[in-house]
Amino acid sequence: MRIITVAAGLALAITLAACQRAPEAGHVDGARIAAADANAEWLTYGKGYSEQRFSPLDQVNAGNVGQLGLAWYAQFDTDRGQEATPLMVDGVLYTTTAWSKAYAFDARTGKALWAFDPKVEGAKGFNACCDVVNRGVAVWKGRVYLGTIDGRLIALDAKTGQPVWSVQTTDTSKPYTITGAPRVIKDKVLIGNGGAEYGVRGYISAYDTDSGELMWRFYTTPNPTGAKDGAASDKVMAEKAAATWGDGEWKRTGGGGTAWDSIAYDPALDIVYIGIGNGTPWNHQRRSGGKGDNLFLSSILALKPDTGEYVWHYQTTPGESWDYTATQHIMLADLNVGGQPRKVLMQAPKNGFFYVIDRATGQLLSAKNYTNITWATGVDLKSGRPIEAPNARYGSGPALALPGPLGAHNWQPMAFSPKTGLVYIPTNVTPFAYTDDRGFSYKPGAWNVGVDFLANALPTDAATQKAVASMIRGALVAWDPVQQKAVWSVEHPYFWNAGVLATAGGLVFQGAAQGQFVAYDAAKGAKLWSHEAGNGIIAAPMTYQLDGEQYVAVMVGAGGGGQISAPGFMPKRPRLPGRLLVFKLGGKAVAPAFPKVEEPTIDLTNVSSTGDVQHGFAVFHQHCQVCHGPNAEGSWLPNLRASQMLTTPENWKSVVIDGALAPRGMASFARFLTPQDAEDVRAFVISQAKGSPADTAQGARAPSPGT
Repeated sequence: MRIITVAAGLALAITLAACQRAPEAGHVDGARIAAADANAEWLTYGKGYSEQRFSPLDQVNAGNVGQLGLAWYAQFDTDRGQEATPLMVDGVLYTTTAWSKAYAFDARTGKALWAFDPKVEGAKGFNACCDVVNRGVAVWKGRVYLGTIDGRLIALDAKTGQPVWSVQTTDTSKPYTITGAPRVIKDKVLIGNGGAEYGVRGYISAYDTDSGELMWRFYTTPNPTGAKDGAASDKVMAEKAAATWGDGEWKRTGGGGTAWDSIAYDPALDIVYIGIGNGTPWNHQRRSGGKGDNLFLSSILALKPDTGEYVWHYQTTPGESWDYTATQHIMLADLNVGGQPRKVLMQAPKNGFFYVIDRATGQLLSAKNYTNITWATGVDLKSGRPIEAPNARYGSGPALALPGPLGAHNWQPMAFSPKTGLVYIPTNVTPFAYTDDRGFSYKPGAWNVGVDFLANALPTDAATQKAVASMIRGALVAWDPVQQKAVWSVEHPYFWNAGVLATAGGLVFQGAAQGQFVAYDAAKGAKLWSHEAGNGIIAAPMTYQLDGEQYVAVMVGAGGGGQISAPGFMPKRPRLPGRLLVFKLGGKAVAPAFPKVEEPTIDLTNVSSTGDVQHGFAVFHQHCQVCHGPNAEGSWLPNLRASQMLTTPENWKSVVIDGALAPRGMASFARFLTPQDAEDVRAFVISQAKGSPADTAQGARAPSPGT
């Protein structure tokens, strides 16, 4: 007879319990991400390493999508732009909101599991060109990785949300930001940064997932001093890049080239692909004397993930001069091109061309414009260079160009369906008058673009404004990447809409600026289902399956660069709290209506200013319009025409010069404006608010030397 002692029995029980214990929360590894494209999970920003944003789930399909209803929802405490794609790992949904906050929910019920606030200082919002947004997290081996607006990379415990480690990835003395989602490859978490408009030098970094130790860094522009950085980029900078930069302001600004969004990975080739952004200043003439291609601006970089070693690059816009970033969504796929199977990389960057590239070698296979453009007539397939239109570089005078700086396609992710063979692209039509700023001088911490924004002040008469608005719109374009042609498109009344999801159920999901979440027929573009979200949608949806039920989730909340910089061409609505909406067939949940927010009003009958309206017009469009809209017509950050700060010079100065609202993101402009400049801006805004503005464009003088 076998006798088990109490101690031995307890040890055996513990051993058995350990064997039966559920795996740790968020246990994701490379093999699991590599398999995610073919299963019901959503494990990284674009679902799997290929970033296709296609799900093989088909329980929700073209035949029954009309039965889709709300399963559960969550509401957040931030009312800025919501850009995140949630991840679903082992029944837990992880997402982020504006101001870099992270959340975990039970993916079946919506029960809140934890929340984490990195407590970003409000004044750091000044450094975010395009809203205090965040596109999501990465999950790896029990941890959740989050980038923050103030440049930190934070590892959280996936089960509790408690911080494990935090590293400052940027120089805090410079206006860097992080808005993109990290990616994890081979126990390294990759993160880039933003801030090119302000004057920074871009790079991509890889940190050890366990310790937070920096493993390698690749700079995307040469060191302005000519010194080596001791980085993975040193060799290729010396051999290829440095000679492509002339003399100019880049030596003071750092040149830009921030890697603020797209990352994809091919495990078979063991190559990671990084999208690189615009130059600082935008204007090539001001940046490097109009000389050189300025590598690696507006490029796709192929690197080895273990070391950051350079493999190849393709530059979409040599000598970039229009803010035509190549940070837009990069997707990997296997296509039949020219009768041959090819492993390709696809991108539709800001410049308006759709690129199909051999992802092993960097060879350009095809490039066609996916929307109307005016700056170039095509791409030379032998050289890979765009064929520029006359005066595209606005050297002999202003050039009204399509696309403008917001791009023909911005950060909003596209999707690829292997079933239809189509790529679904959220496109923009936003013209812009590029004009050389001949008086440009670098201002640390301010926007440094080398383009005269005065040329893009809105006309003040209603008829002309209506005509301009009719030119600005958006569309969802179904693009055949093999034939390089549009198969169908859906026009949107507003230009700044949401990212895209494609599914094996024959569906394409996209949110819209006016607040609808819509399912389209993937083959024909017919609208099959719509849900009124009550707020604008810019984020890309995702889908997952649990217990035999398919769910579709989307973050809701208007904002981002388009909403901020061109609010006059967007739906008129107050800022509303962000939400996460999760749908399933037969869902019966109901999200309450958003509370009614009264539009601010102000009585300016007895309010006046001694400031110079014409000079205020010039200063405003140099420093303020990117956040408050041309001619101060913006209502997002906030509506200056209805601000109580207008009522007295003292109130206005307390904000603009003294920084009274810095904790809320409105930093002091004392570095850039004199008190008289600020009062001149106040005079201009008052003139706009009273509805009888002076003819400010005539005789407007440039900002004073002190600005």
